[in-house]
Amino acid sequence: MEYISPEDIPDPNSTRILCCQCAAPIEPNPSNMCVACLRAHVDITDGIPKQATLFFCRGCERYLQPPAEWLVCALESRELLALCLKRLKGLNRVKLIDAGFAWTEPHSKRIKVKLTVQGEVMGGAVLQQTFIVEFVIQHQMCDACHRSEAQDYWRALVQVRQRANNRKTFYYLEQLILKHKAHENTLGIKPKHDGLDFFYATENTARKMVDFIQSVLPIKCQHSKKLISHDIHSNIYNYKFTYSIEIVPVSKDSVVCLPKKLTHQLGSISPICLVSRVTSTIHLIDPNTGQVCDLSSTVYWRHPFTPICNPKQLVEYTVMDIDILKEHEKKTFPGQGVVSNKHVIADVWVVKSSELGHDVNPIHTKTHLGHILKPGDTVLGYNLCDTNVNDANFDKLDKDSIPDVFLVKKYYGERSARRRARNWKLKHMADDLHEGLGSSNEDYNEFLDDLEEDPTFRQNINIFKDASRVPIDTDEIDPSLPRITLADDVG
Repeated sequence: MEYISPEDIPDPNSTRILCCQCAAPIEPNPSNMCVACLRAHVDITDGIPKQATLFFCRGCERYLQPPAEWLVCALESRELLALCLKRLKGLNRVKLIDAGFAWTEPHSKRIKVKLTVQGEVMGGAVLQQTFIVEFVIQHQMCDACHRSEAQDYWRALVQVRQRANNRKTFYYLEQLILKHKAHENTLGIKPKHDGLDFFYATENTARKMVDFIQSVLPIKCQHSKKLISHDIHSNIYNYKFTYSIEIVPVSKDSVVCLPKKLTHQLGSISPICLVSRVTSTIHLIDPNTGQVCDLSSTVYWRHPFTPICNPKQLVEYTVMDIDILKEHEKKTFPGQGVVSNKHVIADVWVVKSSELGHDVNPIHTKTHLGHILKPGDTVLGYNLCDTNVNDANFDKLDKDSIPDVFLVKKYYGERSARRRARNWKLKHMADDLHEGLGSSNEDYNEFLDDLEEDPTFRQNINIFKDASRVPIDTDEIDPSLPRITLADDVG
């Protein structure tokens, strides 16, 4: 005997009718038809296309949103689903309940979207229906990729140049561009012997790059334009724009000789100063007094100067003795500028490392590295007494005020061991911009050494773990050497 639940027992008070198509007993509704017959006779998805087309650019991997906007959408993402729904006509006549992706082969060039909609049919009855729309992906080149493939594609050019003896500033600029993604709208980048060229499709995107470089480096910019074609009837002119950017010709660890008028504006700082860093301003420090100052690009180009010594002229010295100056022994005067609290002024006696063991007298000088130097350390500096300096400001100085040796930074010994133990790396904009980034490119290796030795210098740079580096035994490396560990800055 079959058991009948109370729910299956028809209510004697309820009224049931027969379907006008199949004669099945149903609850009364405005259409007088059951759900099966209603779906067979009425299609609420009529007018909604079951197949559509999406245009995809293989060059930049973006989808076209008509009329002319290109969007970056990952597969089965919310952005791609929204783009697919916008491509369907007739969805405004029904109520969309649910939408999602149906699985397709990744290389089939097909995207299937499963939709659930509700619509009002005969006499106010509401019908819900589920169906699948298939989108066919067709390839179409976007305007930006089309211009890049053409022979004459760019409309704006940004030329970045620096008249310096090394490329450290360009390596620093490259890392800032990568961190802030300032090169996203760049059509192409070409290296030059003294700089880089950035190509753009519009003047506005080129101007954004100029503004970005101006915010991170002291520069001077000149603008020009060349008429390509024009239409006299519609008054339309086509120009090619060129921005020429010149970076100040000084770099980190260079020694400069300031004009006399400029030293008075900077708090009577000593004319011979060390360039500690080059960011949006030029950071100078006087090793005799520890006085520091920041020089903006406007002030620099009003009183230009060139370095009298560059890092390629550094000489190794050995510290024989050092004496930290007390507060009352430091040189102070009225109107003096800001004095650094991170550096310690000291009297130091040094000898060239190549002359150790010979009968030579130690050379006395003052340095700002008293907090890290001790007798026996090796330090890098410039031998000003034996250097042929061709500078008008330097020739005007009193010979007694010029130090024989100008110390720059501490030398931590053999760098090859540190470089072998380096388990981090930097990203690059393009591989062809860094030809010979191995041991032969000394400028790039020195730039990486500066990142390890100066935490302030690397705080604006993204550093990544190098998974391809073979681990080595670091027990033989002195733990006091500057290194970037995984716990510090590696991302």
